[in-house]
Formats: sequence, structure tokens, C-alpha cells
Amino acid sequence: MTMKLIQRSYTKEQADLLEATGIHPVLAKLWAARGISSVQELSLDLKNLIPPSELTHCEKAAAYLATAIQNHKKILIVADYDCDGATACAVGMRGLKALGAPWDIQVDYFVPNRFTLGYGLTPEVVDLAAERLHKPDILITVDNGIASLTGVQRANELGMEVLVTDHHLPADTLPKAAWIVNPNQPNCNFPSKALAGVGVMFYLLIALRAELRARGAFTAENQPRLENLLDLVALGTVADVASLDRNNRVLVSNGVKRIKHGLMQPGIQALYIAAGKDPSKASTFDLGFTIGPRLNAAGRLSDMSLGIQCLLTDSQEEALQLARELDRMNRERRTIEAGMQETALASLVDIQVDTQASVCLVNADWHQGVIGIVASRLKERYHRPTLIFAPGEESGERVLKGSGRSITGFHLRDALDVVSKKYPDLILKFGGHAMAAGLTIREDSFKFFKDSFEAVAKNLMTEETLQRQLVHDGFLDPEFMEPEFGAMLGNETWGQGFPAPVFFGEFEVLSQTLIQEKHLRMQLKAIKENGVSDSKILNAIWFSRAQTLPNPAKLAYRLVTDYYQGVARAQLHIEALDEAL
Repeated sequence: MTMKLIQRSYTKEQADLLEATGIHPVLAKLWAARGISSVQELSLDLKNLIPPSELTHCEKAAAYLATAIQNHKKILIVADYDCDGATACAVGMRGLKALGAPWDIQVDYFVPNRFTLGYGLTPEVVDLAAERLHKPDILITVDNGIASLTGVQRANELGMEVLVTDHHLPADTLPKAAWIVNPNQPNCNFPSKALAGVGVMFYLLIALRAELRARGAFTAENQPRLENLLDLVALGTVADVASLDRNNRVLVSNGVKRIKHGLMQPGIQALYIAAGKDPSKASTFDLGFTIGPRLNAAGRLSDMSLGIQCLLTDSQEEALQLARELDRMNRERRTIEAGMQETALASLVDIQVDTQASVCLVNADWHQGVIGIVASRLKERYHRPTLIFAPGEESGERVLKGSGRSITGFHLRDALDVVSKKYPDLILKFGGHAMAAGLTIREDSFKFFKDSFEAVAKNLMTEETLQRQLVHDGFLDPEFMEPEFGAMLGNETWGQGFPAPVFFGEFEVLSQTLIQEKHLRMQLKAIKENGVSDSKILNAIWFSRAQTLPNPAKLAYRLVTDYYQGVARAQLHIEALDEAL
């Protein structure tokens, strides 16, 4: 499928205004193209966080928790099995301990096994939670709970109250919890709807600290430093692919800064060591593609308790031992994923995916812990909303567990809601957001679901939505293709909703070599706007591209700085070839 290359638009007047304040001319254009209208918006100091008072019920839930802590109520955090849920749990555990609730006596956590107990606060999870701490008084859900109507009801029946902290979209009915803190619940006007589960928990702790300070538990001078938890907040936010609006950029940039300065939990440091990465050069890319997947491996193949324990231990020795086990599990996950992807691709050989609006596959041998990653890989390959199913079990009944990933312009959770309303008994349960969702259906419902989802997808999407596109930032003068400028770009906070820059230009191809039979390594010379080749030779690589390039070639690329034997070098990571020559 050909890719349509589109230049990201910006207002020259806006870029000029930013440049006039002393901002680098290229950065001024990049900021203007990403909606930055004033230099003040670039300040990512913690003082720029939206206050907790704007997050509905946050301060009331904090007052409720403060009373619970002072009355020695027993609190159990019920976590989720992904990176956002694990970091949210660790933030909650560490934060509550710092604020006066000791572990194992007053506070503990429980993470359900996704394979046997499913997702969220189910009645079965509540029954198991009731056995912890000799029956908790309060359950706090992190990164789940907004859809747990029957689970919250069961907790209430057993005499346990529930405080829901979540960021997922709610169903038509809310659970009857003591309090719900969720920026996406009805009538919540919190400006950052993109707050991840870990961000919601961090906000609750900020409000709780303020409440306890008002009650005289400590002063502004001796209060616990909750900013010590920002490395965890950054990891969970980036790994959950939360949109990096300004509020999330404040959280993430401060977390990354702490990691770079060596101020991190032993578990995060250990994960960097296990991955062979240098935390002093930390970036959002590391968190999303190196550290996050290793933590997620526990929830995908086994039990996220291992990952949470890695984030909770203060022993560097134990953290490294756990991180190495997580690294081993991640390698195992990659092997399983490769086999599943091969099977999936083989099953699509005779199908014209271009004529479909969606991809929906099932296989009796697939591992339900890895289906989300396979869905993501196939979505990237075919540019179609993709749902992958594997066998599972729920309440003694054999079912199919599905995980989906979407493309820009197609809200996956809303599409599943349309299918669910049209055929009320088809989907047993579902949840998620625009770009990712999960669901459960009966074993014998796959064909009907596949056809129903395809019909909804065709109805909701346009030809433009189905056209693969790459948005770039235009021409970069060759004078900036230097390691210093690459490092400057690398120090900024990029991510979902605030994309790292991709430039576009024409190059003279000096050489191209295939490495490991799958990556194309090149030496290039940039062709300047006057049509003359620049003098310097640039190293470039196109990952997972075996086909050689024409000469000259018009390329979309990222400028990165890599280090070889301690020497900084500029390198181009090629993203696309403009074939309309």
C-alpha cells in the first residue's frame, strides 16, 4: 500500500513570534506546527500542572482517604496487569506509605491474574480481595473500575467501600462507589482528558498530601516529596500511549529529567541495566519501547505482581534480579509473538486486505497475553483497525478474548459500542479508548462478530481514513544535520499527540547495504534547496526494509544522535520513500 506524505502545516507568523523570543528557528517551526502559541506554553515546570481542585471528586476522595488513614482503616489497591496499572499501583503504594499508611499493616495491593480472573474489579476479584489484610475496609482501583458495576456492588455487599481511580471511558451507568476520580467521567471538566491511570493516582496523592497538611499532619517544609514518584508516572503515561498534552508533558518531562539525573526507583534503574541502556540518556522513546515492554512482559505471560514488586523494592540487588527475570520473559514474549505473527500473516495471504475496512483473526493456539502486540503489528502493516482473538476462560465458560488496535480517525471503543448496541448479546464485555480496546465474546460468535464489526467499520470510515499517511515537518537545511541538533531534538518530550519531528528531503544515495538480511544501511548526501549536493556524508538506516532505493531518493526521516565508541554522530532513521517521482 502506498503512503501519502503530507507536510504538517503551521503559521509562519506564529513561528516568527516564537523565534523572536530566542527559540531555535527549526524548533520554532516545530512548536508552531504542534499548536504552541506562546513561549509560556513551553514551560514544563511542575508549577504548571493543572491543580487537583479541577479534577472532579479528587479533593473529596482525598479527604475521605485522609480520614481513613487517620482512623487506621485497611486499604487494598486493586491493580491492572499492564504498565500503566503496575506503575499506578506502585505510585499508590509508595505514596500512601510516605503519607502515613504503612505497608502490609494498613496498605497492600492485589493484581488479578488476567488469564483466570479477566479484567477489572469483578465479583470474583472482590471475593479474593476480601481475604487480604483480614478483609480490607477500602478497595482502591487503579487504571480500572469505571466499568466494574457488579464488582463494586459485590464489595458493598461484603462491607467494603470502593474508591475508583481510572481514566477509561465509562459505560452508560457508573458503579456505586464511595468516590470516582476519572477525568473522563460525566460532568468532569478537567482540561486534560488524556491523563493516564498512573496520572490519576498521582493527582489523588497530591490532593491527599494537601488535605493531611491542612489537618496538621505535616508542614510545607517537612511534607513527603511526591515528585520522587514522577519516574513511575512518566513510565506509565508513555507506555500507555497517553496523548502528551501540556499537562502530561509536564509530568513526563519531569519524570524523564529525574531518571537522567539518577533520581529513580531501584526497579527502573534495574530495568535500564537489564536492557543494556544508559539512564543518563533517558528519553520517552526508551520508556515506550525498551522499559515499558519489559515491565509489560510479566502481565502478558504470567502475573504482573513480579513487575510491581520490581517497582516497589528498595533493594538494588532484588530489583536487578527481578528486572533480569522480566527481561527473560520479554524475550520469551517476542518469540511467541513472532510465531503468532507468522501464522497471522499466512492466514491473510489469500485475502485482499485492501478491500476490507478491518482485520479480525482468531487462532486456537494463540496466547491471549500477546494478542495486543500482534494486533498492533498487523495494524501497522495493513493500516486497518485490527482485532486479534485467543481462547480464554471466564467463570468456567470457554470464551474468546480479543485485543484491538486502531488507526487515526477510527474510535475503536465507540465502534465496539455500536456493535454492542446493535447486537446486545454478542459482546460479553468490552472497554478501552480510541486507539486500543479489549473485549470478550463467546467461542461460537466469532464469525458473526467479525462480519458485524467489518460492517460498522465500513460505515464509519472514509477512503481518506483508510489511506496510509505520514505527516512530516518539511525540509531541514543540511547545516542542521549534526549531532548537536539531533541531541537537542532528543532532549525534548515527544510522544503520542505531540509527535517527534519527521523531516523530508531529497538525497543522493552513495551506497546501500543490507544488514542482517532485513535492514537497509545507507550513506547519503543531502541535496540542498538549490539542487546542489551538500558536502558531508550522512549515515542512514531504514529498519525492516530490504528493497533498495532509487538514486536520487526523496525520503522522510528522523534525525537522531547515536554514540559510537563515545563519539556522537548524526544518523538518519528513514521512515518513508516518496514514490511519486
